[in-house]
Amino acid sequence: MLPAIAIVGRPNVGKSTLFNFLTKRRDALVADHIGLTRDRRYGFSNYGSQRCIVVDTGGLSDESDELLQLAARQVATAIEDAQILILVVDAKEGLNSRDEHLAGQLRRLGKPLFLAVNKTDTVEKLMAISEFHVLG
Repeated sequence: MLPAIAIVGRPNVGKSTLFNFLTKRRDALVADHIGLTRDRRYGFSNYGSQRCIVVDTGGLSDESDELLQLAARQVATAIEDAQILILVVDAKEGLNSRDEHLAGQLRRLGKPLFLAVNKTDTVEKLMAISEFHVLG
């Protein structure tokens, strides 16, 4: 069985863009519209000689909208099934309490967790990275 990597984070931080990059395809829709991704999307990627499954997920939000809650269940399933997690954050928006809370929840799962700081093209990269250093 191939290992699965779940890409998670808040809405519009670039999860689908990372998914497309890792799978070398354009299967995930990418737009500035919040909530475009709701279901899990699966693709294949290679890391060196290791093949793996990459899972794109919808954005996790604090809002209680019924559709967002259904999307959150899809994210929870992807997290549960994955062996590796990637938390994507937005450097342009900066660190916020939702990122910190989500990072804490994911760390407690005991799975390998990687942080991807996205959207650094409009900010000073070193400053952006240092701001998110507290997430580990």
